[in-house]
Amino acid sequence: MKTLNLGILAHVDAGKTSLTERLLHSAGVIDELGSVDDGSTRTDTMVLERQRGITIRSAVVSFVVDGVTVNLIDTPGHPDFIAEVERVLGVLDGAVLVVSAVEGVQAQTRVLMRTLQRLGIPVLIFVNKVDRAGADPERVLRQIAEKLTPAVIATGRVDAPGTAAARCLPVDPGDPEHVARLVDLLAAYDDALLAAYVEDERAVTGRRLRRALAAQTGRARVHPVFAGSAITGAGVEALIAGLVELLPAADGDGDAPLRGTVFKVERGPAGEKIAYARIFTGTLRVRDRVAFRADAAAKVTAISVFEAGGVVPAPSVGAGRIARLWGLADVRVGDFLGAPPDRPAGRHHFSPPTLETVVAPCRAADRAALHSALAQLAEQDPLINLRQDDIRQEIAVSLYGEVQKEVIQATLADEYGVPVDFRETTTVCVERPVGAGAAVEWIGREPNPFLGTIGLRIEPGPIDSGVEFRLGIELGSMPLAFLKAIEETVRETLRQGLRGWSMIDCVVTLTHGGYWARQSHSHGVFDKSMSSTAGDFRNLTPLVLMAALTRAGTRVHEPIHRFRLDVPTDLFGAVLPVLAGLGAVPRDSTVRGSSYLVEGEVPAGRVHALEQRLPSLTRGEGMLESEFDHYRPVRGPAPGRPRWDHNPLNRKDYLLAVARRVTGATPDR
Repeated sequence: MKTLNLGILAHVDAGKTSLTERLLHSAGVIDELGSVDDGSTRTDTMVLERQRGITIRSAVVSFVVDGVTVNLIDTPGHPDFIAEVERVLGVLDGAVLVVSAVEGVQAQTRVLMRTLQRLGIPVLIFVNKVDRAGADPERVLRQIAEKLTPAVIATGRVDAPGTAAARCLPVDPGDPEHVARLVDLLAAYDDALLAAYVEDERAVTGRRLRRALAAQTGRARVHPVFAGSAITGAGVEALIAGLVELLPAADGDGDAPLRGTVFKVERGPAGEKIAYARIFTGTLRVRDRVAFRADAAAKVTAISVFEAGGVVPAPSVGAGRIARLWGLADVRVGDFLGAPPDRPAGRHHFSPPTLETVVAPCRAADRAALHSALAQLAEQDPLINLRQDDIRQEIAVSLYGEVQKEVIQATLADEYGVPVDFRETTTVCVERPVGAGAAVEWIGREPNPFLGTIGLRIEPGPIDSGVEFRLGIELGSMPLAFLKAIEETVRETLRQGLRGWSMIDCVVTLTHGGYWARQSHSHGVFDKSMSSTAGDFRNLTPLVLMAALTRAGTRVHEPIHRFRLDVPTDLFGAVLPVLAGLGAVPRDSTVRGSSYLVEGEVPAGRVHALEQRLPSLTRGEGMLESEFDHYRPVRGPAPGRPRWDHNPLNRKDYLLAVARRVTGATPDR
């Protein structure tokens, strides 16, 4: 049986979860429709999701249509949980982007559509809520063509929109206007179709157009638009038919080497780890030992697959399927299964979180429980970037926004019994090197107390390159274990630059390396005092690296968002001073009918304040869209962040902490 792994995506409150519920009902999987308001939907299983009426974690359900198993993945719509959407994108064969017929195209709708297009994921668009007062499907269709993509074609029309009697009628495949529009859209990619149409319009039949539409939709070049209501069911049957006709089913070789990816991790009733994985090629069986990182492997103890709205045990899972796996105790979100992925790991489709806050337990006795609970939450959402400050006994997490913070607080209290408070949310800055700097410490020469020679040079790297480590010595001149210890420690140390922010866009080169070979007494007992170990290089690397970084110098950069702001024309003048007060810089403004479209840049830390002020400034008519764009040097005094380790910038305290002694001379440079 063919499989279609389908994502449902939308701006919050567009009706995405209600549509999922309606699809399950129409497919005969459930007998009674659940309600988001009542907290009874199949995919919103968290208590907090039911209480708030929003999706926080992605959920998978399954149904069968015309011999195709559809694994439907319901994703969060709120921008604070965009990381959850990101993890799903890599496992999709196609997507349905839901747009409200009342609110139309919204900020998150644009972000999602741009990302889907960039990744080449086939997309159907569903205009939902046509039965709601104020619904205007024709206006929304024009918005979609203007703000999302012009490569759209309506598959029907809505009769009596904005009323409970709204119904969706399929377009007449022989309608000359529809045929001309469709040919015009498809001909950009199909010369044969255009030639046939020009020669004889009657030769281009409705069936041929439908086949061409399916082909170009599957290649993510055009996007059919459906309309309907998840609440009444209007138009949903046409959408279901479109899923299997217009979107490509999974294509994978079950006999090829195993290749898959883990996109979600959760805990079972007994605290066991359950990994959600998409299998691209090969077959995975119970009791198979599977690699899931370059340095990790484990035996799969149980498998379950999604069928008919439920989850059933299975002895194996093949190419194209999504499964839940047990036994992979150390697995993490983003891990590959079997062969490494085709594209490099760590690539983000959306911007990283740019906010941070310290989490503190309300009860001092809960400190250990808080760390354990946050560690489990970090398994589910690695981008919260759990950071523990052992010196101050504090734990910090990264955030996308204030709603995410509220959800973390409620989750810790409700699911883990740990009430917490948060410190003020701050912006996460980064540091980049200003120039080049080098340092070296020699084995057996004061003030180096460690049995190793390390020389390092740090210099600026290309923008968005992260941290690159290079060898400037011969590969065989030192044991690989020592080289690995140096590289790992370099990357760990650069999580804090001279002012405590993570270093990015730099190149670190190992220029000198030396060690003492393993020594033993005449009776064969290992003499640690005369033999280098990996620990020597792990302890020495931070001192040398930070000395080199001090010579290079760093500059603190703050995250900057690109924003698009739609405001009524008569309020444009009142909005500009507010933008200036928040540090926003308008770059362009365009009159669009009765509104102004303002585009520009704003510091990430001011976006939330702008969102809060916008409704009162614009009579509730303003629409803000923002996303991370780049890092900009901080203007004015550079902010710092307290270090959370034994500070290698303070040699005396560092050596007292890691070597229990201090040497007094100055190292050779």
